[in-house]
Amino acid sequence: MSQGNAPFSRTEYDRRIALTRAAMQAADIDVLFVTDPSNQAWLTGYDGWSFYVHQGVILGLEGAPIWWGRYMDSIGAGRTCWMSSDHIHGYADNYVQSTERHPMQDLAKHIDALCHAKARIGVEMENYYYSAKAHAVLVEELPEATVIDATALVNWQRLVKSDEEIGFIRKAARISEKVIKTALEKAEPGLRKNELVADIFHAGITGVGEDWGDYPAIVPLTPSGLDATAAHLTWDGSPMREGEATFFELSGCYRRYHAPLCRTVYLGTPPQEMLDAEQAQLEGIAAGLDAARAGNRTCDIANAFIDVLKKHGIHREGRCGYPIGLSYPPDWGERSASIRSEDQTVLKAGMVFHFMPALWMDTWGLETTETILITEDGAAEPLCNVDRKLFVKP
Repeated sequence: MSQGNAPFSRTEYDRRIALTRAAMQAADIDVLFVTDPSNQAWLTGYDGWSFYVHQGVILGLEGAPIWWGRYMDSIGAGRTCWMSSDHIHGYADNYVQSTERHPMQDLAKHIDALCHAKARIGVEMENYYYSAKAHAVLVEELPEATVIDATALVNWQRLVKSDEEIGFIRKAARISEKVIKTALEKAEPGLRKNELVADIFHAGITGVGEDWGDYPAIVPLTPSGLDATAAHLTWDGSPMREGEATFFELSGCYRRYHAPLCRTVYLGTPPQEMLDAEQAQLEGIAAGLDAARAGNRTCDIANAFIDVLKKHGIHREGRCGYPIGLSYPPDWGERSASIRSEDQTVLKAGMVFHFMPALWMDTWGLETTETILITEDGAAEPLCNVDRKLFVKP
């Protein structure tokens, strides 16, 4: 190990790299350039708020990976990566947001020095952190290379979690319980939403016991009333009001690992249609959890939930969940499998999903969700322990 503070054992990183290299060989890729900060961290341990500039991990079929990025961030790589310092490279600051040069020119020089200038190079083309300009410059600088799309190649290797990872997610789950309970306890008419979110942030960052809280990949989503008919609104300075439902879509985070959890509170007396929908939703969640067994498929979870809703006369389509674990903004999902009717991914023990069977109706929203672990035998295990219901505060 280097002087870094990588969160996992060397054996764990070796496992991850072996999985990735097997996938590279299956895709006929000689060298992989990984830009997704979650994938970078998963392979190397790198952890820093530097993904607004070009950076990445170079992984060949032999040897330790190389972290490459801005020079000032290479210091942080030395503090967080498991590799030795000769596998950390920083480019000069005059490349940053320059109109005269581009960081991919520096990357191409490194790839050439590694004797990969004529290689088949995989890049994550459908990724927040790899721009069209970066791709164009890299291809131009390596005219004899074959640059191919390797989007989500690493993501799929992350799907089954190790025992070490599950331990981190369980710690995140304890923090998720704390932040949700804080939101539910504090919510009351007249409380300004930004003040409530401040309490949520405080609870999450404080953590639980010695398990300190990291920043979540998504900010608190806390819409009320008609705003809760939309899925991804945040907060404002308006007061909470009697006669409105507010859903809380939150997650604790421990060393970049998440355990998302959603609950809904109604201030006052809920309409009967919401209470009826709650019963259908809870029945559907139970059916989905029962279907979430090793050997079944992700579509089986979605279909079990949706079939119950149909029985109650509720139309629901779209994705009902996704795998979670290690992530950076703007999303805590892993962007591989999906819990939806057409997804045929086979469930395996060690997979962790945010089962997200939310309902967004014409005048209100109702989010009740669980982070679930696929087990060796039996139904999935919800990792958080908060009553599964619509919370009502008269």
